[in-house]
Amino acid sequence: MVFLGVLVCILFVASFNIIIICRNGRPVSIPDISRKTNIPGKGRALNYAVLGDSTAVGQGGEYQKGVASSTARYIAGKGFAVSVQNFAVSGARTKDVLGKQVPDAVHFRPDIVLICVGANDVTHLTRLAYIKRDAKAIIDRLQAVNPNAKIIITGSPEMGSVPRFPQPTKFLAGQRTAAINRAFDEVIQEKGTIRAHIAEETGPTFKEHPELFAQDKFHPTDEGYAVWLPVLYKALNEVIADH
Repeated sequence: MVFLGVLVCILFVASFNIIIICRNGRPVSIPDISRKTNIPGKGRALNYAVLGDSTAVGQGGEYQKGVASSTARYIAGKGFAVSVQNFAVSGARTKDVLGKQVPDAVHFRPDIVLICVGANDVTHLTRLAYIKRDAKAIIDRLQAVNPNAKIIITGSPEMGSVPRFPQPTKFLAGQRTAAINRAFDEVIQEKGTIRAHIAEETGPTFKEHPELFAQDKFHPTDEGYAVWLPVLYKALNEVIADH
């Protein structure tokens, strides 16, 4: 019982440290992004919305090399004239996407939506029930304005690979990443949407190569975001086939 009590205390302290460490790390600049972009392509018009957190904004690298711009160009290359709007805000959690980004996104009536969210839910220890509730509401609201909208959710990247975290905080962050992504998977299975498994497919690479993180030792560099792109492209191929 004594050992169990000590373990609980260690995990509690590590949980608290996740938030403190995230807030006090060395900052990197947030790209000044263009919220609206048109990418000419040979094909029919398609509205593409990007929602989420700092990873959707491209913090840690150049916006034009980040996931939003790169995936938009990928869609255009598949034969669409793409109108892009990026509603993402650094620091957003799932509840923020629902409350602060979806209300604007619904007016855009997107055909394809990429939602990069989950990392800040890991660091803020968001309850899984809240994540599932808010993720369901996000999907419902987006599909209410366009029933044919295809939605991709990344879930959290592998936060157990973040160099800024010491042990045992790093271990706990990895456990929370897995739990939160399972919560997203439950919603995605219920709603028939798609998840881009960036944590599962790229986490080991980030653990082995800390140079993929920016100076803040938290956000990816351009090279780090590039590691995610094949996973995102694979998810996009699934939804593009229906368009």
